[in-house]
Amino acid sequence: MWRGCGLLLLSLWSIMPAAAANGGEVKMFVTAAFVSESGLPVYREIADYIAAKIGRKTAIVAGASYAEADMMVERGIVHVGFVCGLPYVHSFLQGKYSLLAIPVSATRTGQLPDASAGYEKTPGKYYSYTIVHKDSKVRSWADLKGKRYAFNDVNSNSGYNMPRYKLVQLGAKSWNDWFSKVIVSGSHEESIRMVARGVVDASSVDSLVLDYDRINGNPDAGNVRIIEQLFPGGAGAPPVVVGNRIDPALRQAVQAALLNMHKDEAGRQILAKALLLRFDPPDDRNYDDIRRMDNAARSAGFRDHDER
Repeated sequence: MWRGCGLLLLSLWSIMPAAAANGGEVKMFVTAAFVSESGLPVYREIADYIAAKIGRKTAIVAGASYAEADMMVERGIVHVGFVCGLPYVHSFLQGKYSLLAIPVSATRTGQLPDASAGYEKTPGKYYSYTIVHKDSKVRSWADLKGKRYAFNDVNSNSGYNMPRYKLVQLGAKSWNDWFSKVIVSGSHEESIRMVARGVVDASSVDSLVLDYDRINGNPDAGNVRIIEQLFPGGAGAPPVVVGNRIDPALRQAVQAALLNMHKDEAGRQILAKALLLRFDPPDDRNYDDIRRMDNAARSAGFRDHDER
């Protein structure tokens, strides 16, 4: 399964420093940021598209923890990262890497029956879907009091930061103030499976991942129901980042390939598979909502799941 915002298989060669400054292979770290674990071929197509545009070979790296991912990007072991918004804001603050591009979802209002809003009014944003089994009697977060809950990773924005902010709004000081049992699933896809198969009563997952799975006919995704879409306006969509050690010419070339992808037919076809309209230029302010929710939990004295 993909970990965190959802990852796959860490290539053995990724422990060695990358060497793209002089024309070597460009390594791209990927997560299930805007596609699910079944969407790795889509990332491969994006990587191949970039390779054709910049005249370099590309390779996909996946399967690491967030700490390992930060280390790889910071040290230049990988050049480009498709990551989650919460690790981005933490690593940006620490100067580990910077923003390259922002994905813009193509899913629109009414495309999914239980999602209250699409993304057309908030480009560059996404949501956290709180889900239950489709036959569950649960209708709201109030109904979840005393239920079993799963989240994917403490470093996930939609899986952890946004539902944690919801708990702060409800007056809870910890996950156990609201739920009878809390399980760390390891990925959004596993959280969806656990809800669909009755292992837990609810979870909150990346809206782009659930959208992707539903539109592509994933049976577990078809067996869950959204009870709330967190929050009005959403939060900064999982960004594309680069390490600060990257060669400036390589950074510019990769960024240009992404930002212009929607302008040719081959790029548009790949974007359509990823349910994206385009990639927008970097704007760190797009992630202030993630910072606000994270800071609110800390200010409220919320006890995180890994704290004893």
